[in-house]
Amino acid sequence: MIHISETLALQTVEEFLTPDELSQLRKIMDVEQRSTGWTPRFQAEVLPAPAAAQEILGFATERALSAIRRSMPSIGAAAPWGYTELAPGAAVPTHLDGIPAPGTAPRRLGRLGVVLQDAEQGGEFYIETTSGTSVWTGEVVGEAEGFLPGTPLTQRLPHAPSRDTHLHDSEPAWLRAAQRTRWITDAGAGTGVAYGSQVIHGVLPVRAGLLRKFVTHLLDAP
Repeated sequence: MIHISETLALQTVEEFLTPDELSQLRKIMDVEQRSTGWTPRFQAEVLPAPAAAQEILGFATERALSAIRRSMPSIGAAAPWGYTELAPGAAVPTHLDGIPAPGTAPRRLGRLGVVLQDAEQGGEFYIETTSGTSVWTGEVVGEAEGFLPGTPLTQRLPHAPSRDTHLHDSEPAWLRAAQRTRWITDAGAGTGVAYGSQVIHGVLPVRAGLLRKFVTHLLDAP
């Protein structure tokens, strides 16, 4: 049974990527972008990582699963990895991924991100906690969906899927109504940051340089 604490967890994996893996991945992405002009079209767009990068990130994920499972024991695997980058002035606005299909396995119980290249200034990942009730839908799930009975579900404000709907800078009323406490991480390049799907989070604006990172969904066993 999936416990609500797993969907609210935060777990770091130091040296998720070794220095050699970071070097390889930077070369892979540099070649990919030089040869194809491949780059996110807009703020916070996530693109599928190339096959060579997927292989390295897959090995790193397998190594890290035991550490991730200490706080999220239901995690069985990760989805294919995506790549994003943020230039000066860009950010990932505060949002909440949520659990879109709690009764259908494999469920998206969390996310995992790792920085490939730190911004010179800004670009820190943050989470927000709140005791406010507005972020919760009032819906609960239980054994039929694979969760402990009475597990509540949050609202959802995920990364939007298309160019016309990608921005969520304007917070919806339910998120704006919640008084929140912000926790900013200093996880540098190579450190994996895993967080539950019901964690409020975002990335601070990049003030200088370029932030490059990989992200994936964390899934339970099918």
